[in-house]
Amino acid sequence: MEERAPSPQPSDSPEPYAASAATASAPPPIPPKTTAPILDRTGLAILLMCLTSLIFAVQDGFSRVLGEAYPPALVVMIRYWVFALFVIAMVSRQPGGLKRAIRTKRPFTQMFRGALLGVETIVMVEAFVRLGLVETHAIFTVYPLMVAALSGPILGEKVGWRRWTAISIGFAGILVILQPGGGVMTLESFLPFIAALMFALYGLLTRHVSRDDPAMVSFFWTGISGAVAITLFGIWEWQWLAPEDWIWMAGLCLCGMTSHYLLIRSYELAEASALQPFAYTQLVWASIIGLVVFGDILRPNVVVGAVIVVAAGLFTLWRQRLKSA
Repeated sequence: MEERAPSPQPSDSPEPYAASAATASAPPPIPPKTTAPILDRTGLAILLMCLTSLIFAVQDGFSRVLGEAYPPALVVMIRYWVFALFVIAMVSRQPGGLKRAIRTKRPFTQMFRGALLGVETIVMVEAFVRLGLVETHAIFTVYPLMVAALSGPILGEKVGWRRWTAISIGFAGILVILQPGGGVMTLESFLPFIAALMFALYGLLTRHVSRDDPAMVSFFWTGISGAVAITLFGIWEWQWLAPEDWIWMAGLCLCGMTSHYLLIRSYELAEASALQPFAYTQLVWASIIGLVVFGDILRPNVVVGAVIVVAAGLFTLWRQRLKSA
């Protein structure tokens, strides 16, 4: 997972639903398009976004398989090592290369947000193991609403009554999923909620640093500082993977690199505001994988609650687009 519903963010700072534990599980920030597309290739971009969401969901499946056999910190650490190499390779091809990417006006914030995303990814993998893909992603879809709710106190943005209403309805959807007092809610159910809060804070910090640092710099610091932070305590969980499990790990890392490359390509072809709603398809793919591969149970309240949360998130995104326009 890694990278893990689209957030209502400006088009110059796109973020994948991804938290795919991947992203969380994962999603690190990606470099936006450097030039406007000459032709309208929105249809191709939407297709790439849907494909990216599918790969993110498969990636989450790999994360769950490995997370059931090994400590999540170990799984995320190895994945981040490969991701850091991918980041270095991508950034090296940009104007200024690594020398430019290292220079940041907000080093401590950049390091913190990179470490925060790494920890969030670990929490998501743990949630995959304990709750399954279906319920984890259903609860995690609340994160765009958290972004909208926290954008006021953290970034000083104005949130109108319509979006506050959507936020309230979205959180009501989470209560439908959790069913407090219904005998099905456990402390483990809050893992994806905590991950969503962390990912929302990560997204807000990304928007904050984007005022001073270009996306390439944030992309570099996300991969490198995240890898360093996870290694500091993940290395204590070190153990050699069984030979067959290295195949799963290779699949996880390959999905991570492929999904992020396709994500970058999709944002080069179309505006983020046109693509973000289609990132919600990851919830569909993850649910199908959870049901078919892992035998997850699709409870009616989870379906109803997820629909409420997604609808509230889409409304919030629509209001953000109107505000930007």
